[in-house]
Parts: sequence; C-alpha cells; structure tokens
Amino acid sequence: MSNGDAKVRRTLQFKFSIPGATEQMIAVIKSQAPLYRMFGEAKVRLLQNVDDRGRFLQEIEYDAPESMELNRQQLASDPRVQAYMQAWRTMFPGSIEIDVYKEV
Repeated sequence: MSNGDAKVRRTLQFKFSIPGATEQMIAVIKSQAPLYRMFGEAKVRLLQNVDDRGRFLQEIEYDAPESMELNRQQLASDPRVQAYMQAWRTMFPGSIEIDVYKEV
C-alpha cells in the first residue's frame, strides 16, 4: 500500500462481559493494543462500566485503506484477524458484540 492510498476513518467497538474481571484479565486485554496497529495508526481505549464492573467496551479508532474497507470479507478472512477473534472467543464466556462506525 502506498502513502497515496485513500483512507477512511472507522471506529470499531467490542462490547463484552467478564464476570469477576480481575486486574490481570484487564491487563491481558490492554496488551492486545499492538495488534490493532498492524493495519496502521490506531487509537485504542478500554472502558469499564461503572455500574456493572464486569461489562466492558473496547473502542478502536483507525484509518483503513479505502480498498480494504470496500472488501471487509477479505479482511475478516485474514489469518491474523481470525486468530485474534478466536482468542477473544475463548477468553470471554459470553457473547461479544462488534460494531463498526463512521463519523457523519
């Protein structure tokens, strides 16, 4: 990908629960931030619900190449993305909601 490729800004949100979350589990989640940067510059935040400390929202804001955004199925089939998602599914017993947003 060259520097001249068009980019689109996206915000990805993972919503999940970890009943009885420990500081060690939270540290593991935070340690995954470099993975998001494999696609370029990314801002990563982990938010914990103040009323239900087992509920979390991880927000990743990134610039995606427009060509990649047009074919998200190709991105979803990337072995690195699949491995990461499998790790998430084994770590968290409940469902994980994943949403992608754009600014309007």
